[in-house]
Amino acid sequence: MSQTSIRSNTSTERLALIGIAVVVTATVVIGALAPSSHPSSSVKVADDPTCIEWSDGCQVCSRRPEGIACSLPGIACVPSGERCLIRNDG
Repeated sequence: MSQTSIRSNTSTERLALIGIAVVVTATVVIGALAPSSHPSSSVKVADDPTCIEWSDGCQVCSRRPEGIACSLPGIACVPSGERCLIRNDG
């Protein structure tokens, strides 16, 4: 092999590595700056005194005179966002 082809391979590899680094960096920056697909709620449903029963799709919780009581979630359940099921608007 001649020195020209060795240098050409080295510079080609260097360019490929720089290109990969640029793509990875751009992907990370875009992921960090992109808006979230779901809005984050600053107030939890459990903290809302008008909500007397709520669920995350896996367990149901309710406000009782003794305190908050929740059912047990299923073993393979994947929770989703909490939502209020019953409100005490009175």
